[in-house]
Parts: sequence; structure tokens; C-alpha cells
Amino acid sequence: MLVSLRREYAQLVTSGAQLLLLFAAFQMESREGWLICLSIMAATSIPAWLSALKRLRAIRDTPTSKIASAAQGYVELSGYGQPFCEPLLLGKLSRLPCLWYRYEIERRNSEKDWKTEESGESGDSFVLRDDTGECVVDPEQAEISTRHRDRWQQGDYRYTEWKLLERDSLYVIGQFRTQGGSNLEFDTRAELNALLAEWKKNMPALHARFDLDNNGELDMGEWMLARQAARREVAKNLREARAQPDIHIIGQPRDGKLFLISNLTPDKLSRRYLFWTWAHLVIFFGALAGIGWLLRSGDF
Repeated sequence: MLVSLRREYAQLVTSGAQLLLLFAAFQMESREGWLICLSIMAATSIPAWLSALKRLRAIRDTPTSKIASAAQGYVELSGYGQPFCEPLLLGKLSRLPCLWYRYEIERRNSEKDWKTEESGESGDSFVLRDDTGECVVDPEQAEISTRHRDRWQQGDYRYTEWKLLERDSLYVIGQFRTQGGSNLEFDTRAELNALLAEWKKNMPALHARFDLDNNGELDMGEWMLARQAARREVAKNLREARAQPDIHIIGQPRDGKLFLISNLTPDKLSRRYLFWTWAHLVIFFGALAGIGWLLRSGDF
């Protein structure tokens, strides 16, 4: 069973609300009630359709990249999941190892009514690996679709947990960036000034190193020696920093584009959003047709 989480809930919520509107219209049994409900259904179908279409286009129009050669910016990656570090993340309810989890604890109010008592999800990063390298995935604010759902009951309580598991085949679309190594941004002048300012906080040590005539002051020549030493240290720090391996990270785009993590294939996700695109269009035009029929029919 596919469980869609976070912002992807909007598709299900919108459709559920439209079904409730139909039920309310049947209950009111009036022309005005039907007009109001159908108008709301038509109005809510448009943003829902745009939302599904946006996701469909993002998945279809963004080519899959390899991690080692991915361009900086909006990309689509495929691979398998691995933990980022030890100790392993454990599911909140199941206490089983996973990469990510979301949980919900509900309490029974009546035979069919459940009230959410507690819910939440993990924010720990994990690793996506393909045959060229690995990328850290920051799941904050992501839409997450997963096949893994466990649900059980104990007395009047119902527990549900969704997970992404180690070695899951993962699909991620989001903002890709590389930090460190060859992509390190390094302001040599700022680093030099910061280092000299740090040295000035310990003037006795500064004098011990560069006050060659021991007169208690640094003259122009001695100060130039200090600056040359600082430049050499900054250059050394830069070489060491750029020798470090690159770290690839994918996370939420700043421009509001789709950020999606799933253990489904792009084809399955594309078919899902295509279904919602057509479903909301059918609901929209069906609601318009109903409004037109009611307006022409006069009495209801």
C-alpha cells in the first residue's frame, strides 16, 4: 500500500473534502445547497490540479543524474539508502532500524472514530548511494512516499508507523549542492584578517614570535614578518581544506520546487500524479456541468 506523507496529503485531503461536499449536498436536498457544494468542489479542484500537474512535470521533465557528475542545482537522483552514521536510527514505535520514520498514535473515541494523541517524524539525514558516489539526503520539508507501513492495535489505542529502510531503492528530486574540497568558498583576505585578530588577543605570544629587538613593540618590519607568517598559515589551511573530499547534499529547493523522497520508481510516481491530474480535471468539469444543469433546470 502506498502511503503519501506530508504535503502529498493534499491530494487525498482534497478528494476527501470533495466527497464530504457531495454527501452534504445530498443531505441538504436543496438547489442552493447543491450549487454551493458544487461551486466549492470546482474551486478546490483547480489548485489541486495545479499541484498534481506541477509534480508530474517535475518528475517527467527532470533527467536522472549520477551523483559524481550531477550539476549544482535542481536534480533527480536514484540509488539505494544507507545510514549516515552510527548509532542507527530506530523507529519511534517499532524500535527497528530505519533511515526515516513517521508515527501516529490514535485513541478510539467511538466504534469508527479515532483521535490522534501523538504524532511526529524523524529529521535525521541519511545517505543515497549510486554506482558513482554518495549524497547526504536532508529530509526536512520533503514529501515522502513509502511502501512501508506498520499498524497495530492495543486496547483503545492504534499505532501506525511509516518507514524508509536501509537498502531501499530510493528516488530523490531536490536541490543538489556540493560542499568542501574543490568547491570550497574561501575568502583569503577575510581569513588573514581573522587570524591576525586572533593573534592580537595574545600580545605576549605575538611579541615572543616577532619582536626581534625585544623592545616591547612591533615595528613596521616586524609586523610585516607577522603578516607573512599569517599568510603562510592561511595558505596551509586552504590546501588542507581543499584536500578534503567533496560532500554532496540534496535538500529542499529554495524556490518552492518539488522536494520528493520515495522508495517507488519514477514511473510509478509519474502514473500516480497523472491519475490525480485527470481526477481533479474530471471533478472540476463535472462540478461545472452540475452547476450548469441546476441553473438551467430552475426548480430542484
